[in-house]
Amino acid sequence: MIVYKQAESEQELKQILALQQQNLPKNITPQESEQEGFLTVEHSMEVLKAMNDECGHIIAVEDGNVIGYALCMHPKFADEIEVLKPMFDEIKKVVRKKDSYMAMGQICVAKSHRGKGVFRNLYLTMKNRLPEGFDTIITEVDGKNKRSLAAHKAIGFETVKVYPSGEKEWHLIVLK
Repeated sequence: MIVYKQAESEQELKQILALQQQNLPKNITPQESEQEGFLTVEHSMEVLKAMNDECGHIIAVEDGNVIGYALCMHPKFADEIEVLKPMFDEIKKVVRKKDSYMAMGQICVAKSHRGKGVFRNLYLTMKNRLPEGFDTIITEVDGKNKRSLAAHKAIGFETVKVYPSGEKEWHLIVLK
C-alpha cells in the first residue's frame, strides 16, 4: 500500500536524493529522457533539508521506500538554486498575491510506479497540505519534457507563461 505524507526523516530525504539521481539527464539515456521525462535540478542535502524544514516535502512511500516525491519550495528559497532564479522572477510578473503560492520544486515518480496515479496523488496531497494562506501551486517544466507537460496538464495545471532562460524554453504552470 502506498502512503502519501510529508517527509519527516533524514532517511526519507536521502531516498529523495537517490531517486533524483536515477532520473537526472546525466544518468539516463536520451531515449529515456524523451520517453520517460527527466529532472533538471540536482539538490544538495543542505538545501533539501532547509526546504523541508519550512514546508515538508510530499512523498509517496511503499514498504518503507520513497517511490515518489513533490518538493515544496517556499518562495523564501527563491535565491537558493541558481537554475530556478529565473522562474521566481517570472512568477513575480504573473502572481498578484506574492505570498499565496507554493512552488513545486521538482516532482518525480519511480519508473516502477509510473502510470499508477502516484503523480496525481502527490499533487493532491500537496494541495491539501499547503500552509494556511497558500492557495496556488506553481512550477515550471522544460519545454522538451513532453511527458511532464502532458502529465501536469492532465491534472489541471494551466500554462501562464512560456519564456526562454539559458538555452531552454520553460513553461510556467499553475494549479489553483
